[in-house]
Amino acid sequence: MPGRITASAARAPAQTSKSRASRTTSPTTNIPDEGPATSLREAICTTFTESYRTTNGTRKLVVSLRKIQEVCCYEPTKSKKQASQEDFDEEEFSAEVTRCVLRILPIKKSETAGDRLVRFVGLFLKHATDADNAIFAQDDDVMQGQGLPETPSSRLTTRIISFLLPFLPAKDKIVRFRSTQIIAHLINTLDSIDDELFQPIRMGLLRRLRDKESTVRVQAVYGLGRLAGETNMNEDDDDSDDENVSGNVLAKLLDILQNDPSADVRRSLLLNLPFTPTTLPYLLERARDSDAAIRRALYSRLLPALADFRHLSLTHREKLLRWGLRDRDANVRKTTARLFRERWIENCAQPRDENGDAIELPTGQVAEPSLSGLLELLERIDVVNAGNDGGIALDAMKEFWHGRPDYCNYIEFGEDYWRDLSAEGAFVARTFNDFCHEDGSSDSLREKMPEVTRFAFLVQQNVNLLVESVRTNALQDDAEEDEQQEFVVEQLLHIALTLDYSDEVGRRTMFSLMREALAIAELPEESTRLVTEVLRMTCGNNAASEREFCGIVLEAIAEVHDTIMGDDPSQAGEEDSFHSARSEISGESTPRGPKKQMSEEEEEEKAVREMMVNLKCLHIAQCMLQNVDCSLEQNVHLVTMLNNLVIPAVRSQEAPIREKGLLCLGLCCLLDKNLAEENLTLFLHCFTKGHEELQNIAIQIVGDVLSAHPSMLTTPVSAEDDEQEHPFHKPIYKLFSRALKSSTAPLQSTACTALCKLMLSSPSISASGTSSILNNNELLRLLTIAYFDPETAGNPALRQALSYFLPVYCHSRKENMQRMGSIATAVLSWYVDVKEELDVEGEEDAMGEMVGLNVVVAHLVDWTDGRKLAAALGGLGAKNTEDDEGEVHVEWALELLEKVLGVCSKEERKLYVSVIFKLNFSSSTPGTKLEEVLRLVTEAVDDKVAADTVSRNALTKVQNTLSKIVNTTQRRSESRAMSVAPSVTEDIGDESRVVSEADVTETEEGTIIAPTPVASPRKKTAKAAARQKKSTIEDSELEVEEDATELPPPSISMTLPDRSRPARQVGASSTEHNDETEAGNEDEEATPQPIKRRGRPATAKSNPPPIAEVEESILETTEVEAVPAPAAIKKPRGRPTKAPVPSSSPDVEVEESVLEDMTEVAKPVKKARGRPPKEGMGVGAEKGRRSVRAGRKRTEE
Repeated sequence: MPGRITASAARAPAQTSKSRASRTTSPTTNIPDEGPATSLREAICTTFTESYRTTNGTRKLVVSLRKIQEVCCYEPTKSKKQASQEDFDEEEFSAEVTRCVLRILPIKKSETAGDRLVRFVGLFLKHATDADNAIFAQDDDVMQGQGLPETPSSRLTTRIISFLLPFLPAKDKIVRFRSTQIIAHLINTLDSIDDELFQPIRMGLLRRLRDKESTVRVQAVYGLGRLAGETNMNEDDDDSDDENVSGNVLAKLLDILQNDPSADVRRSLLLNLPFTPTTLPYLLERARDSDAAIRRALYSRLLPALADFRHLSLTHREKLLRWGLRDRDANVRKTTARLFRERWIENCAQPRDENGDAIELPTGQVAEPSLSGLLELLERIDVVNAGNDGGIALDAMKEFWHGRPDYCNYIEFGEDYWRDLSAEGAFVARTFNDFCHEDGSSDSLREKMPEVTRFAFLVQQNVNLLVESVRTNALQDDAEEDEQQEFVVEQLLHIALTLDYSDEVGRRTMFSLMREALAIAELPEESTRLVTEVLRMTCGNNAASEREFCGIVLEAIAEVHDTIMGDDPSQAGEEDSFHSARSEISGESTPRGPKKQMSEEEEEEKAVREMMVNLKCLHIAQCMLQNVDCSLEQNVHLVTMLNNLVIPAVRSQEAPIREKGLLCLGLCCLLDKNLAEENLTLFLHCFTKGHEELQNIAIQIVGDVLSAHPSMLTTPVSAEDDEQEHPFHKPIYKLFSRALKSSTAPLQSTACTALCKLMLSSPSISASGTSSILNNNELLRLLTIAYFDPETAGNPALRQALSYFLPVYCHSRKENMQRMGSIATAVLSWYVDVKEELDVEGEEDAMGEMVGLNVVVAHLVDWTDGRKLAAALGGLGAKNTEDDEGEVHVEWALELLEKVLGVCSKEERKLYVSVIFKLNFSSSTPGTKLEEVLRLVTEAVDDKVAADTVSRNALTKVQNTLSKIVNTTQRRSESRAMSVAPSVTEDIGDESRVVSEADVTETEEGTIIAPTPVASPRKKTAKAAARQKKSTIEDSELEVEEDATELPPPSISMTLPDRSRPARQVGASSTEHNDETEAGNEDEEATPQPIKRRGRPATAKSNPPPIAEVEESILETTEVEAVPAPAAIKKPRGRPTKAPVPSSSPDVEVEESVLEDMTEVAKPVKKARGRPPKEGMGVGAEKGRRSVRAGRKRTEE
């Protein structure tokens, strides 16, 4: 930063630099005269220059600048050498430093020199302030009662900030950024600032919170984070005319933390806000931020900064673990796991002294493994409630064992460990057992865990403790102790499910214990389910073992029933309630004694007891049905249970019993298709007439039954059965339609999940030849509308299921994508209608929850994009068809164009045009459809149906795109037709003729080629040219038949193009004939002149070509091999190619490819002229030459 030499000598350069600065990023237009350069300016500028070049030696530069400040601000003892030097005061030093600081403002953010200078200024002011305070602290009289003294450094800080404050609202974003950055850095570096600057700084930074540049807002929140804890934040801002600026700084920062769109701003606030009871919930809330870097910063920097995680509430601990370990970003999950196993466990395992106080460990030292610390950690996260299936404690301990091998080696499960087993201890054993099974550490598990027989007695001991606890606490209402013991039993049963039962003694012991435990009436439901699973495992996996398992469960059900009902003779009527499936005739024929009269209390107690026994028995039956997979009709135990327990429960008047019975009936239907078909009407009736919970169960059952038996809804697709409809199609459609339109969120999500599973697993119509209600377009339309409906904004389960289902469904099969394309227009119409209704009703809340139109269009276009379907099929190994890429979009475009050209509102027309513009049109799509779309788009452009400029431009671009694609498709079809029927084009000077090889036959005389109708010569393909050069012509003579109406035997067909040489009279007549033929047959192919094969050389009787040119062409002609053509192809498809004409004709355009082919054919002719025939031409060429000469003589005669 060099200064100017003198004012007079630098006047002209100053003007030049002034004009040059006005063209750059300098914030000012007129630079005032800063006076002559001095040694002080040179020294300070040199120091600043060295500071931004490198970070090495920054401390030395700070000390050097401090020495200059001391020389200027204090009175040093002068030496003889210093006497001749200039004397500078504090004012001049402050002016020069401020001048250098102002030079930082135009530096862009991308340049690291600006950041280095800012850090250098802050470091210097910090060092100078500390040094001045140390000097003034020696004077006790000054320090007493005055607080912080006024020093040269404080005055310099005030001067710099005062100069920077006016630049905060500058128009240049770079100047705003640098000025805000310097002020914020000084606030966070210095310990104190002048009281007079506090209010202006606060007001200026508050205004920068609303800056349009996120970089400026980041620096503003960085500076205000230091001011957030001040006590005078609620003062009225009388000097501000912006009412949003006034108010509490902390409240404004919290609002920015929640609502600022920039992730950098939110992250800066997260790391700079102070830890207070007010700010802590807002900071922890960032664990659900949309930006992964912010979530990772919370777990890696903010939470470790806390002194102890135990200061957090139990709710916060559980939420932080659940959000972090189940985050969608892998880095966040790893950071959370590291926090749990390294920081939280250290807080609990830290060694303590005799008084119980924690002993501080040196930095980097890890506490020794401690079982008590691990148990305390699990207690702090409430393992009893968070340790069940699906709980976060399972995930946390899985990561703990993976990351702490020292604890894996330290843990031991001896006799003392199992004696008084707590909930946390049982959970440690269960998670360690699961980890060893997943990790394959069977040896370690065998050494630490007891054998099967010993473990079975441990389970029995804890089950007995649970039963005693339940019976003891039933009258005391002490549920907490029961929960603890129940959790212990559940963890032991989970371990029992993973044991190796190859030991027959251990298996029999566990089998008998589980059989006895299942018959205990007081056993809780979750423990009953686990006991049933262990019993099923100990029985075996064959069919006989399954029947034995069902018999044992039925015996347990009967024993539980007898235990609950007791032996009271007054309860004799209970048998009728339990076995209510008996016939009425049997019941009436059996003589009964007089019933004992019971009081109301006894009747109420009887009803409660009956409900308890039925619910308990139904729960055991449900657990049994969930663990069997056999035919229902072949298992007599299941049939007995169905008739005597399930069906009476379904007919019960009590809602809980009816719900449980319906659930068991649904499980029975999964085992037998006939039973499912008979009871499907019952399930539909329960949904129609039942309450909310019963409707939910009915939908789950219907979905599972249709998944297990998909053939129940399929009907064969044939022309005769089109009018026949499956009897279940309409009821199933009504069920899902009503459920999706329900106002109950659980019912909506259940129906959506069930329908999505069914539609994904439904067979394809083209593959299976069957039709199903699951392939109905209306159901797909309901699901799509439910995804965008603002009423479902409060149902995240439904939207989460649809966000996965819709793209997978559409991109998995072409038929599915076509269904989505057929309903896409209806979805757009629905969106327009709903938006108009909300606008009329003025429901701002619903409008805020409704997704934007661009989002809806983008989703529909993506779901119907055939390119993703092709990619998906390619990934699955299926055949990739290019025709699928744009077919759905083309069909959708046709539907939208009909809407645009028809009757619709202005907004709808604008919407449809915008959708058409975003569609993908592929050249692989059939040409007829593309031509139809092009025709409709051209009609729309010509009729000017688009009212706004954007729509008109969109239609024009679509028209141009389609025109290019259609032209390319036509040229491609013509080239394909030529490749199917190749031809040999012979260039004879200025004339050309075509020898068609479309129909080649074999006769006794040799290989001959049948005539093919040709209107004009076709282009010669590359393959035909190569074949022409390699082959040889046969030794045969051709003669033109005079009578064109007679059909001769097949021979070579030659079509002469338009002649442009009028010198010869014969050639002129030929030209007139070709012109008349082309003019009269524009749409039809011209009939060529037939040529008859004879034994002597052919002589053209009419319109012979020039003899010299024919001779040259014969020399080039090669042999044509006989290639049989497909019978279905008689003539090339597409429009015939125009004949090439000389470039002198201005009305006809010659394609470059044709000219290149003609050039390739002409080159060998020039080389062969006047020379002996090459190898490969053979005797046929010589005979052809003699034949031409003989024909010339006969022509002259």
